[in-house]
Amino acid sequence: MKDVTFGQYFPTKSFVHNMDARVKILAVIAYIVAVFLVQTYHFLGFLACFAFVVIATCAARVPFGKVLRSIKGILFFIVLSAILQVFFNTDGKVVFEWQFIKITESGLLSAGFIIARITLIVLGASILTLTTSPVEIADGLESLLSPLKVIKFPVHEFALIMSIALRFIPTLLDETDRIIKAQKARGADFESGNLFKRAKALIPVLIPLLISSFRRADELADAMDARCYSGSKNRTKYKKMTLSWRDVLGLLIIANLIAGVLLLNTIYLFPWVI
Repeated sequence: MKDVTFGQYFPTKSFVHNMDARVKILAVIAYIVAVFLVQTYHFLGFLACFAFVVIATCAARVPFGKVLRSIKGILFFIVLSAILQVFFNTDGKVVFEWQFIKITESGLLSAGFIIARITLIVLGASILTLTTSPVEIADGLESLLSPLKVIKFPVHEFALIMSIALRFIPTLLDETDRIIKAQKARGADFESGNLFKRAKALIPVLIPLLISSFRRADELADAMDARCYSGSKNRTKYKKMTLSWRDVLGLLIIANLIAGVLLLNTIYLFPWVI
């Protein structure tokens, strides 16, 4: 569980760490849009997005292995999505057939496409959480959503919820790891048996984890109440967010990424343009 790095902050000094949190949030949203703009079975666009992830990781001075480990938390979901594509997409040329099982080229390409898309989205999002503290993410979200205050949307409370959720991801992972080790010391077996048996074995982990989560939430509420927290009314910021040349350069890079993906799509759909 300690290898899951999504939601954890990696403190260091780098180009990306010094960028404005608002710009990084917008850049991640634009990056996700670029990933979804990649045409079906057109993997050159994914290569461009992966190159952007590599460049961003180097600029953030974060170990690339730490970014890759963020996939571990959703590995089951990725594998399940790929399996569904392989066995339920029966279009195209058949490459393997046995009784009711039929695997086609289209199914394999769809599986690869789904794996690439989900993986790239998680890698891009993990760079945001690794280079931006939960407090900065909350302040950035609150600033970006501030126009919604006109329609009485609780922007500050929403940003606070997001900040608390991100802050407690590493804490809950550590708590889960401790509970699993404690259950193993009592003779629990989480690794043998079929899928249903292993899922049933997790019940002794989920129940104390749920109780611990409620206890932590209650303690946090008491702490906020003891400090006279009253929401967004008359609150000020300790650090003021300001834009710099790094933010402008970052926005230009992400704009070039989207333009490059669109250009690759055009070449893919209309090859005669070149």
